[in-house]
Amino acid sequence: MPTWRQRGELWTVGPAQPKGVVQFLGGSGLGASPQLSYKRLLEALSRRGWLVQCWSYLPSFDHQLLAVQAWRSFRSQRHSELPVLRLGHSMGCKLHLLAPDQGRGCRGEALLSFNNFSADRSIPLLGELAPRLGVRSEFSPGPEETLRLISSQEHRRQRLLIRFRQDQLDQSRPLLRQLQTIGEQVELMELSGDHLTPASAGLRQQWLGGLGDEQRQRQLDQLAESIERWWQQGPGLTPSGCVAS
Repeated sequence: MPTWRQRGELWTVGPAQPKGVVQFLGGSGLGASPQLSYKRLLEALSRRGWLVQCWSYLPSFDHQLLAVQAWRSFRSQRHSELPVLRLGHSMGCKLHLLAPDQGRGCRGEALLSFNNFSADRSIPLLGELAPRLGVRSEFSPGPEETLRLISSQEHRRQRLLIRFRQDQLDQSRPLLRQLQTIGEQVELMELSGDHLTPASAGLRQQWLGGLGDEQRQRQLDQLAESIERWWQQGPGLTPSGCVAS
């Protein structure tokens, strides 16, 4: 069984001599304990030779601050000789996209179930309660500002967007259109599943019920294989690709 270790602010799992580094950011809530919430997917990647690094965080309205904190944590544990793949799920995709280095510290990004909804849609009753409580009622940056910031980035990299067919929260298609307008090398892949497909089977069964343990493991192994195949065909073979900063 793969062994998880905590190093600084990061949880890590992987072989002694990895072929590359996966910098992973989970979704809101799930990202607080990524070593548990995404255990099976991340261990599937580690078995394929990746050193997986996960940054854990608690949700907040200041997404730009979270993005900076995540980037600094990954940078503090950098392996300059290894190629880097940034992997995100849901809000974790947005945090990667807002990284202050604009992706220069990676060779490619794989973004699962990109979510860029406004705060009042993400948090029920917020629009009604926020004015009464005197609290912030929108994420920073908000949805439109996030897409504008992405469009203004000068650095170009290769990206894989993965959406799941039963995912009602996914916004990969608007992101795809935005990236294509600025000339990004981007591929959209559609797979079976829903918004919680990347999460570990135990959590899904506890919260939602559904697929059996072995079937869920096969689904996560297939997801890891899809990411691996894209990497081998694209950014992983690009000699001029970015390396860890």
